[in-house]
Parts: sequence; C-alpha cells; structure tokens
Amino acid sequence: MLDQVVLIVCGYLGGAIPFGYIAGRLAGIDIRTHGSGNTGATNVWRALGPRWGVPVLLLDLLKGFVPALIGAHLHGDGTGVLAGGAAIVGHAFPVFLGFGGGKGVATAAGTSLAVAPLVMLILPPTFLVVLWLTRYVSLGSMVVCALFPVLAFAFGEPWPVLLYGVLGAVAITWRHRGNIARLRAGTEAKSRTFGRGASRA
Repeated sequence: MLDQVVLIVCGYLGGAIPFGYIAGRLAGIDIRTHGSGNTGATNVWRALGPRWGVPVLLLDLLKGFVPALIGAHLHGDGTGVLAGGAAIVGHAFPVFLGFGGGKGVATAAGTSLAVAPLVMLILPPTFLVVLWLTRYVSLGSMVVCALFPVLAFAFGEPWPVLLYGVLGAVAITWRHRGNIARLRAGTEAKSRTFGRGASRA
C-alpha cells in the first residue's frame, strides 16, 4: 500500500515538472506570456515552433506513460490509472509554478497509451483527421478525449480504465472551456496543419 501511495505522489511530482516553461526559459521567453498562456506543448509549438514543441510534447507524454506503466505492471490497472491520473493533475496544476500549467492532453495520452494501448491505436489517427479537417487542435483534443471511454467500453477494458476515461474526458473538456467559448465565437486559433495556411493568434 505504501509503495502505491509513493508511486502516485511521484506521479504528481513528475507530472508537475513544467517542461514547457523550462523550454520557454531556455529559448529566452516566459511561455506563460505568449499565446494561450499555458505551459503545454501546443502553446510551446505555436510560440517557439517544432524545435521546442516536439521535445516538450514527448516529455509531456512520458510524464503520464511512465508512472501509469509502472503502476499497472506492479499493482494492476487501478494503480496505473491513479499514478497516471496524478501525473495529469500535476501537469495541469503544477506545484512548481503556482498550480498553473497545461491542459493535460499530452500527459493523458501517455497515460492512456500505458493502460489501454489498443484504444490508442485509433485515437491518434482520429485526432489527425479532425486537425486536418478543422485546423483546431483544441477540437481534436476534445474529440479524442470523449471517444476514449466509448472505445474502452467497446474493447472490454477493465472498470478502472473506463472510469479514468470518463473522468478524464470531463476534466479535459472543462480545462478547454475557454477554447469552447472561442470556437462558438469563431475566434479560436487555427493551427498550421500539414502546411495548410498560417496560424493566427
């Protein structure tokens, strides 16, 4: 029991490492003063380009993948989703930055890859299709988060994974409430997708 608690706490602390903020500082900016103001990989990509965005994306993925994989391997799916979920909370509310971080999508993707790899065979292509059609990263993120529990149920994933999927979809959609308002108003930023057009603030 104690080792499970330690793993979950470590998941949070690892998730709270603000790789996006660190990348911004290395590049000479405070990423919190650019774009959406959060420290996630999407904002880093928009502000600094793929040179910084790709490493931050991979590191944010690993923040969820590593604790979830260790937890699931040592103690089962319940501990896996708790450790990965703690990493997502740490990313979104990092103690090292006054509890202001990213939206948690990349870290959630890493957690999901560890606990439900079959589901994750479908979600990345789905995200890319939505991104290609709409050029909205936020919309693609919300679509795949909503689709995760549906696919998890269809594939017969255990109940901890299903519960994680439902709670994660609700939480990440809530974190995107500003994006939802901008989508409805037609002012959400569009991304440069496969060379199609320029992004706008």
